[in-house]
Amino acid sequence: MDFLTGGSKNTWQPVMGADTTTSNYWLNWRVFLCVVWVLTAMCLSSYLITKYEGPLNGKSRNRNEDEDEEDNDDDDYGGVLYDDEVWKPCLKGIHPAWLMTFRIFAFFVLLILIILNAIVDGGSIFYYYTQWTFTLITIYFGIGSMLSIYGCYQYHNKVGGDRSEELDEEQAVRDEITNLPQSRKIIGAKNRRQPRQVAGFWGYTFQIMFQMQAGAVVLTDCVFWFIIVPFLAIKDYNLNFFIINMHSINAVFLLGDTALNSLRFPWFRIAYFILWTCVFVVFQWIVHACIALWWPYPFLDLASSFAPLWYLLVALLQIPCYGIFVLVIKLKHFLLSKYFPDSNQYTL
Repeated sequence: MDFLTGGSKNTWQPVMGADTTTSNYWLNWRVFLCVVWVLTAMCLSSYLITKYEGPLNGKSRNRNEDEDEEDNDDDDYGGVLYDDEVWKPCLKGIHPAWLMTFRIFAFFVLLILIILNAIVDGGSIFYYYTQWTFTLITIYFGIGSMLSIYGCYQYHNKVGGDRSEELDEEQAVRDEITNLPQSRKIIGAKNRRQPRQVAGFWGYTFQIMFQMQAGAVVLTDCVFWFIIVPFLAIKDYNLNFFIINMHSINAVFLLGDTALNSLRFPWFRIAYFILWTCVFVVFQWIVHACIALWWPYPFLDLASSFAPLWYLLVALLQIPCYGIFVLVIKLKHFLLSKYFPDSNQYTL
């Protein structure tokens, strides 16, 4: 148990600051500026979502346009997501069952870790942004597992119907020999690709969670390993098993799923990541206004005269954190296009 909890008197504990339940704490220029930063971020995020979210982005496309572009996989208008993209791997040679197995394994590992963490350290762990993000990625893999199971069922039915489709093609060739004009209609109808089904509610929820946690995981792990850990090392504090795993295994599983999946990564969904962080901040404000508690992170304390600067820096930090994952996605697309051009079925 010492291995799990740290087993040392030098374990990090938050320190109580000023009384957050008094009116003097909230009615000042520092809080006003921080509120402006948060509200501005939330308003800009909401604008991006209403402008770009959705399959067609509120814009009409005529039927001829759809037919002419049926062979074009670069449907980068709005936030389009097709039903099969939530469960199919990025390469045709990879069976969907591999992605399903990975997601099920990741879900159970993450679920066990978060439950053990709650048992050892108590429910107060959910007071931290880290556990919020860890819970989000656990739910993500839970939903992904169900979607992959459904996808494998769909894939099995499709493969089982390939033989009947081959017989239909042979019949069309025979029709072309005996009756050319009619056969052209048959073959033309056969060769026209069936319109792809746009994903439903759970598919879009899954996609949004993927991009939301992409930024949140990078933000959480970068702040922890590059800011908090050096500070703890100076203070001679110990890191226990859960602290290390909460800030590492989430990135490992997320990168593994990213390498296998076919989920797109439109830039505008950084808005969900920003909203996720803003909701956490507002939650902390509400709790502290009602109860005198320690702050989970020192830079959230509004008593400091540098609080507006800290809030602004953390807000701006979200952009490069999200940008790092955008680069990961672009690198993935580049490698797949270069080394697996015939098997690649992933589009940006």
